[in-house]
Amino acid sequence: MDETDVRDVTGLYREFGDARLPPGQREVERFPVLSMGGTPNWDPERWRFDVDGAVETPRSFTWDEFRDLPSETQRQDFHCVTGWSTFDCEFTGVSATTLLDAVGVESDAVHVMFHALDGYTTDLPLDAVARDEVLFAWGYDGDALPREHGGPLRVVTPHKYAYKGAKWVDGVTLLTEPERGYWEQRGYSVSANPWAEERYS
Repeated sequence: MDETDVRDVTGLYREFGDARLPPGQREVERFPVLSMGGTPNWDPERWRFDVDGAVETPRSFTWDEFRDLPSETQRQDFHCVTGWSTFDCEFTGVSATTLLDAVGVESDAVHVMFHALDGYTTDLPLDAVARDEVLFAWGYDGDALPREHGGPLRVVTPHKYAYKGAKWVDGVTLLTEPERGYWEQRGYSVSANPWAEERYS
C-alpha cells in the first residue's frame, strides 16, 4: 500500500498526555492475542451488522453492504489494559463518524453499546465514539484482519484501552442513557483513558 494512502493518527496522544507511550505501559513488537473466550464462527452469507437504538434510520448491513461504505487505512497505536502497547498498527475499515452519518444520530443519544458475535459487549460515551480515529476494521497491515484478532470485523479505539474495541463486532446500539458492557460490569473503567491510567472504576 502506498504510504500516501495511510492516515497517521499516532499523534493523537498529545490530546491526552505528553508521551506517546502511556504510563504503566511497555512497548511490544508483536500483537498479542487476548479474548474473553474462544474465537466464534461466522458465516459471511448470514452475517449482519445492526445499528439500532437512538438513530434516525436503523440499518442491518450485510457483509458486502458494510464493505461498500467509504473506508480508509490509518496508522494507529494500540494499548491493552494489561500493560502492553503496540505502535504503528495499520488498520483498514469504516470510521465511526462515517457509520454514524449513514444512519443519523438522534439528539437524545448519549452512549454507545457495541455487540459482538461471542456475546461480548462494551460501552463508551457517544463523544468518545464519534471520532474519525475509531474504526470498524476489517484489515490489518495490508491483509484481512486475522480471526484471532477479531476478524472479520473489530473496533479499534486508539485513544482508549483496547477492551473498548470489541472483537468480532456485529452491531452497535445508540443509547439515551449509559449502560455497562461486559468488563465494565466487572469493575473495569468506563472512560478507559490510558494516559490517566483509568484501568478500573
